[in-house]
Amino acid sequence: MRSAAATGCAMRIIPRLDIKGPNVVKGVHLEGLRVVGDPAEMALRYYEEGADELLYVDIVATLYGRNSLLAIVERTARGIFVPLTVGGGIRSMEDIYKLLRAGADKVAINTAAVRNPPFVRQAARTFGSQCIVVSIEAKRREPGRWEALTDNGREKTGVDACEWALRAAELGAGEALVTSVDREGTGTGYDLELVRRLAQALPIPVIACGGAGSIGHVEAAVREGKADAVSLASLIHYRRSSLPEIKEALRAGGIHIRACDDKKDISRRH
Repeated sequence: MRSAAATGCAMRIIPRLDIKGPNVVKGVHLEGLRVVGDPAEMALRYYEEGADELLYVDIVATLYGRNSLLAIVERTARGIFVPLTVGGGIRSMEDIYKLLRAGADKVAINTAAVRNPPFVRQAARTFGSQCIVVSIEAKRREPGRWEALTDNGREKTGVDACEWALRAAELGAGEALVTSVDREGTGTGYDLELVRRLAQALPIPVIACGGAGSIGHVEAAVREGKADAVSLASLIHYRRSSLPEIKEALRAGGIHIRACDDKKDISRRH
């Protein structure tokens, strides 16, 4: 097991910003979207509050056959010096190249990876496993079984999410971003069974996503779910809690967490 809790590595907190057009949006179960802010402004706020990384996802990119985040990534990367992961509509090596050139440090791939698994291997060999995050949108179908969905949770695949995660790791993915579609936007907590299953099985870091509604939920993702990192949206977008508050509470609970005033990684490509 190589979870943050088990290895003593600092657990990462990663704000997730879902993008539609020029805005950050938020929904429930990846539906019913509402505008919550400006991408660059929110990214800067979270960076200044101590985010360890940031995640941008163009949630309509696959629907329209393109990722439209290049300009937003370029603008954000000028003043943000923590790793930036970008996902949504990534279908080719050229898509990855353009996003990395724009300032992204990693790309998160879902639909194209499920449809063409060798794409993961090709991307990892070309850009390095550290740049490739496999994004898994998982929906519980029966006890102990989840289906991997694509197209921002709109399309069924019939693919077992846990089996697919293992294969993606074997193909060279460097991290797994695991979003529970059932919990996403609900504030009822992460799907701890799903997170723990993957964290114990995968040889790569697991990022828990979907469901955080309290600091306790974040702590449970690390202690019970064995996650290496947690991704947050509603909890901080709606200011129910702040990153400094979350980090201080986790640190007080004995979880190894980076201080909010730690030096940021400035070794970015740009």
